[in-house]
Amino acid sequence: MQATAPGTHGSGGPWHETSSPMRTGIRGRCPRCQQGHLFRGLLTLRDRCEVCGLDYSFADPADGPAFFAMSIVGIPALVLAVWLDLAFDAPYWIHLVVTFPFAVLACIALLRPFKGWLVCSQYFYKAEEARLMTERDPKD
Repeated sequence: MQATAPGTHGSGGPWHETSSPMRTGIRGRCPRCQQGHLFRGLLTLRDRCEVCGLDYSFADPADGPAFFAMSIVGIPALVLAVWLDLAFDAPYWIHLVVTFPFAVLACIALLRPFKGWLVCSQYFYKAEEARLMTERDPKD
């Protein structure tokens, strides 16, 4: 990423950069111009913003969205399963028909907002891949 003044990142013209990566990411918008889209389809990141041209190759949320989604959905899904079992003495097939789809659909519903949030946070905080220094530079 280029080190330029806020609102002028690279490809000509002032952009109203996000001040809230969470809000911008949940909406699935570009962190630089807040007008372009982050996603092509449900979870696939676009190559670049169609409005400002920001290259999204810097973004690598990895398994973060899945971890957050599973962590948040796990407790309600467990509570639902225990309640079904204690209140109705539900057989296993009821859990397959009720609890399993609830957990899967809730996780899928949370993946896109979490992925958008993490991508926008990476841009906002200028996150980059870690590098190991093998030799000390005499200038340091």
